[in-house]
Amino acid sequence: MKILDKLRSATSAEEFFRLLDVPFDPKVVSVCRLHILKRLGLYLREVSLEGLQDAEVESACRDQLERAYRDFVASSPIQERVFKVLQDAVRPKTPSRPSLVQLSVAAR
Repeated sequence: MKILDKLRSATSAEEFFRLLDVPFDPKVVSVCRLHILKRLGLYLREVSLEGLQDAEVESACRDQLERAYRDFVASSPIQERVFKVLQDAVRPKTPSRPSLVQLSVAAR
């Protein structure tokens, strides 16, 4: 079975780490598992796996998983803001209705 097929059938973040033989701290993964996997997906989109041998694909996936994991060892999900809900939490809210204008200004 090719590495991408194995990764597609993985059922946990820990399984990704084991399949790619990447050492990890269970405490970091238990808190950041979804963030790490989301970041892994983003990083893999930057890399072309087309035409690579399975060993090269595995190496590229390993490199990107290590990169994603390091992001969260050195930082936190709040600081990294991988998911939209966290990104939106720091954006200024745009008013959904017009702001109030004083009547004296509007009458001019």
